[in-house]
Amino acid sequence: MKKNSFLKVFVLASFLMPALFANAQSKLDKQVLMTIGDQDITVKEFTDVYYKNNLKSDVIEKKTVDEYLDLFTTFRMKVMEAERMQLDTSAKFQKELAGYRKQLAKPFMSSDDITEELVQEAYQRKQKDIRASHILIRCDKNALPSDTLRAYNKAMEIRKKALNKSADFAALADQYSDDPSAKGMKATDQTPARPGNHGDLGYFTVFDMVYPFETGAYNTKEGEISMPVRSDFGYHIIKVNSISDALGSIQAAHIFLQLPADAPEEDEAAMRLKADNIYKELMAKDGKNWNEMVKQYTDDKGTVARNGALSNFTVSRIVPEFIEACKSLEKGQIAKPVRTMYGYHIIKLLDYSGVGTLEQERKNLTERIEKDMRSKKSEEVVLKQVKSEYHFKQNDKNLEAFMATVDSTILHNEYKPAANVDMDATLFSIDGNSTKVSDFISYIKENMTPQRYVTPATYAYQLYENFSNETTMNYADAHLEDKYPEFKALVQEYKDGILLFDLMDREVWDKAVKDTIGLQEFHERNASKYMWDNRAYATVITVTRPESLPKVQALLDSGIELDSLKNVIRRDSIGYTFVRKGYYQRGDNQYVDQTEWKVGVRNEIPSTVDQSTTIVCIRELREPEPKTIKEARGLITSDYQVELEQKWVQALKERYPVKINEKVLDKVRKMYQ
Repeated sequence: MKKNSFLKVFVLASFLMPALFANAQSKLDKQVLMTIGDQDITVKEFTDVYYKNNLKSDVIEKKTVDEYLDLFTTFRMKVMEAERMQLDTSAKFQKELAGYRKQLAKPFMSSDDITEELVQEAYQRKQKDIRASHILIRCDKNALPSDTLRAYNKAMEIRKKALNKSADFAALADQYSDDPSAKGMKATDQTPARPGNHGDLGYFTVFDMVYPFETGAYNTKEGEISMPVRSDFGYHIIKVNSISDALGSIQAAHIFLQLPADAPEEDEAAMRLKADNIYKELMAKDGKNWNEMVKQYTDDKGTVARNGALSNFTVSRIVPEFIEACKSLEKGQIAKPVRTMYGYHIIKLLDYSGVGTLEQERKNLTERIEKDMRSKKSEEVVLKQVKSEYHFKQNDKNLEAFMATVDSTILHNEYKPAANVDMDATLFSIDGNSTKVSDFISYIKENMTPQRYVTPATYAYQLYENFSNETTMNYADAHLEDKYPEFKALVQEYKDGILLFDLMDREVWDKAVKDTIGLQEFHERNASKYMWDNRAYATVITVTRPESLPKVQALLDSGIELDSLKNVIRRDSIGYTFVRKGYYQRGDNQYVDQTEWKVGVRNEIPSTVDQSTTIVCIRELREPEPKTIKEARGLITSDYQVELEQKWVQALKERYPVKINEKVLDKVRKMYQ
């Protein structure tokens, strides 16, 4: 063969090979991998899900094809069973699926270019935490121009006073702000008094405030006061108090000493001293006794099991004094006691996430933008594209003729069409489908609300704009599955997921909770799995004031029945004394742990940070024994659910026999070796 001929063949082969491979892959995709009941499953149906859940996702443990095939088969059988039971026809299911579909559709109904601009902007803002104050001058978003101008001028006058420092910003907020949080609330029968914030909104970052306010704050330098910023609430005058590097998601622990904001001076001084003493004891041991001090002193009992750790939070979710302390700390450090409106906090900074790279943050930022009002920028671009794609045509002549018939009744929620209105006149068409005046009138009746600040024509055109836009976007939304196969697959995935959840709830989860006889029998068969360790039955008495301690000691010395101790203390008016009793395992209570576990032992443990004393009386010792259903219901129920599911799946396998095409499966295995 000549050299040139060889090159021609080689070049031709290099072009043909990808096409041949793609054609072979397409043929394999269409082949039936398995049959479940009477339903054929193609290779593509399986490999699409396998790829998404094992190769594309960041799972810790990848499944082999055979392992995942078992999971997939069980999943498909459950979905088929749900469809056989017609769970997908219920109103509840349809409503839930519609809600998910609405969320899933958002990325397909937005402009990538505009979204990227918003992502870049949000990422830059996410780098910083802002602490700001504001003064709000209320102004309805639909206010008449004269009322809008009046509110704006008032805001400018107040801003001028703030710039001239005729009064500090907090005093101006107290005097002028229409934000009720500035002035606080007086105590009522239902709620305690709440001090005003004097306009101080604390810390926030991107997405924490409405978009116009956020933009106004981020465009204002530290220490400066913005021009009036318009939002749906009115005009805001914003003073940026500080700008600092963002902490992101914060992990912190605290020892909390509860004290009302309006506590008497004597209580305030005593609690401050107690907080200082706890802090000194922590510092004396370089914080190594943190866990013990939390168990002993915090009033936030919900965090004791986590050594005082709060759920992760961001700067806008907690009072600014707490955030100030966190910003002053390095990881692992403990701050001096901090006073907030709730009491005193001794804060330990465990960790903070900061801000990741743009690519790390992109997914979360995009999702937040889709849910935020700034997404309207993208929606406006998409609306224009959709109108062009689906050939939106407006009949201006018919629209103007109808608008001329609208009177003031529309402003009072009493609109009725005039007698001369042509109901069949076309207002606009989409893909040749006409929308008539009668359709718009139905929309008006369903959506009109009383108006105070606009003319009838202005309000009617507002409603028409909303109506035409919604109709257009609804038309595009209804064709998403046809236009985007990936969207159709995503909706199907959610549909199957909802069906599976509803079916599992019916056949396993809820069934296990209600089947009391079956649960009892399961417990009897597996009692040895649910055991108590050694336990002590103890009475724990906390005496918080020294003057009460001799009285309690005298009662105990007299041999009083411990079960009646609480009633006697109440009868004899021995104050500041608290009694609790119960069974304790090692680690349940630090005072019980410090006491010798011997019946009759009494141990007095004085506090090292305040004047309290804890007395522990050991009354009974119990050897390891099975827990009752009541004592371990959660764990027993969970295990029973596993057993119920295993039996149920076995029954499904009999109803939906599985046949696997081993030759095709072997080809799929080779694809992912």
